This record gives sequence, C-alpha cells and structure tokens, in this order.
Amino acid sequence: MGKRLWLHPAAKPVLFIACLLPLAWLIYAIGTNQLGANPAEGLIRGLGDWTLRALWLTLAITPLRQLTGLAALARFRRMLGLFTAFYASLHLLSYAWLDMGFAWADIAADIAKRPFIWMGFTAWLLMLPLAATSFNRAIKALGGARWQLLHRLVYVAAVIGLLHFIWMRAGKHNFAEPAVYGVLLAGLLGWRLWKKVGRG
Repeated sequence: MGKRLWLHPAAKPVLFIACLLPLAWLIYAIGTNQLGANPAEGLIRGLGDWTLRALWLTLAITPLRQLTGLAALARFRRMLGLFTAFYASLHLLSYAWLDMGFAWADIAADIAKRPFIWMGFTAWLLMLPLAATSFNRAIKALGGARWQLLHRLVYVAAVIGLLHFIWMRAGKHNFAEPAVYGVLLAGLLGWRLWKKVGRG
C-alpha cells in the first residue's frame, strides 16, 4: 500500500501544491500584518528559510529512498530541486526589490561589501545551471556522467547557503537555528560519504 501511494498519479500534484503553501502563507501574512514590525525583512527571511528547507528536503530524498526501500521517492527530487531554485530566486528578488529598490549599483556594492550576501548570491548562481539542466532533454544532451558531475554542485550550494544563513544570524548572535540546519546537513552529507566509502 505504501509504495502504491507514492506512485499514485495524484502524488506529484499534491507535492506541487504543498510546495506552494509556504509562499501562500507568506503572502497571507503580509496582508494580515503577521510578519512583524518590518514586513519586508520578514518576507525576505521567510523566503530564505524555505529555500534552505526545500534544499534539505531535496538532499534527503536519496537517503530516505535507500533507508525505506521506496524507489518511488526519486520521482519527487526534480520538483523539490526546482522549488528550491524558485524560492531562492524569490528570496533574491525580494531583497533586490524591497530592501534595495532595484538600485543595481547599490545592490552590487552591497553584495561586494557584506560577505553573507555574497555567499547567498553565490549559492543562487550555483543553483541556476542545476535548474536549467533538470529536464530529460538536458540530461541526454550532457550525457549521464557529465550531468551527474554538474549536479554535484548542489552540495556546494548547500554548504554555501548554510554559511550565508549562519553569517546572517551571527549579527544577532542567534546560532540555535543555524546549528539545527548544520547538524541536518552534516547528517545528509555524512550518509552519502559513508555509502560511498562502503561501496569502495
């Protein structure tokens, strides 16, 4: 029954709707003044939080598939990866619009001046080729080996994204939440390393 559930034709549409719920909540929170004294900052940070959560879920697909034996979970990885890039792009867009007013010279100076913004921008740049090559036609054009090599950039993007989060929270001496994300990422990457060493 469990395996059939994950293979059900409605599974992907349900996941698609679920991935949009955080955005719907943030929009609702703006309209009902639930994002605090600085709604723009609340929106930017909320989108950043959901970028990391979507990325961590994407990275969790393979370990979950291996632990549970549910091969069908792999069919959701592409969608989660694309939603990660979607939320990352909205995060950057909201910063450029709400925080900087699309003043491109000021944005460039801010990215160069503040290391945590540079980190976030770099992580977003690394996600772009992954999103652009997530489709079957791109996989065929690149070849399986080169495609897999390119998509290992997701691990680099995850580490840089975590550093962006830690550095941003360091200004307020708030390390509790970044520590949780760090432990989860260490577990996800450690699992892959352990499996690779085990195969060797």
